[in-house]
Amino acid sequence: MDYIKGEDSVFQDIQPHRYVNQYLHREPSSDDYIFLYQDGKALLEDIPDGATIPKYHTVHSLYPDCADNLIYLFSIDDHSFFMSFMQVQETANLHYQEIVPLGNLNPPWIAFAGATAYHLADWYDSHRYCGRCSLPMSHKENERAVQCPECGTVEYPKISPVIIVGVVDGDRLLLTKYATGSYRRYALIAGFMEIGETYEDAVRREVMEEVGLRVKNIQYYKSQPWGFSQSVLAGFFAELDGEQMVKIDAHELKEASWYSRENLPRDDTTLSLTWDMIEAFRASPSTARMRLP
Repeated sequence: MDYIKGEDSVFQDIQPHRYVNQYLHREPSSDDYIFLYQDGKALLEDIPDGATIPKYHTVHSLYPDCADNLIYLFSIDDHSFFMSFMQVQETANLHYQEIVPLGNLNPPWIAFAGATAYHLADWYDSHRYCGRCSLPMSHKENERAVQCPECGTVEYPKISPVIIVGVVDGDRLLLTKYATGSYRRYALIAGFMEIGETYEDAVRREVMEEVGLRVKNIQYYKSQPWGFSQSVLAGFFAELDGEQMVKIDAHELKEASWYSRENLPRDDTTLSLTWDMIEAFRASPSTARMRLP
């Protein structure tokens, strides 16, 4: 089936802004952004229409010591993003917050920046010490990596591959809800890839493990970086192959049900790949069928 790659943007679609992830050794300027990270939360600045990442001039005026201990992350257009682990006190307009849901960050392209900064901050936080000899790691100056000054071990940012699957049976799509965690909206079957797997193997395994179904005609749709789990998501659609009776894994899911196009639930965002795929299925011709290669 040819699925329409939706007109609605997912959160990494920040055009005309340009994301530059080349590692650079640079100093911050007044309008650059500073990501202050502590215990899985970011220090965000309250603004009239939500929240945003504070700029260097704000951080420097309130926390001068912090502004002198920064790690360069990436740039968007002419704005660079830096981070710091230094613990600072909240103020009337600056509070430590979860950066999900993404809609709290403004302007919209800051949502993508926040997720990417979170990804790097969480990785740096979990790699402060060498996993081989336990000594403190040093930041390399010529690339985005940390290195042990004693044994020489080098670690690069962690990126875990995840598959998301829209299981299709004619004009029906299988939707799920997770058994645990804070996400309560509808979702598609998803899971991390295992060592030695192809994407297609991971699709078949996750569908069988979570809902006891077999699939065929696996078709790649789109990908998405997802910094909150240090992963990159690969979306696929696949046809049901045989038995349609769902047998859920209660440890993973609390619900898994078939929905026809006209009865698919709606959500107020298509920022995630999951909802982009749901909307793509809703918009696809109801008479279309999967195409074999």
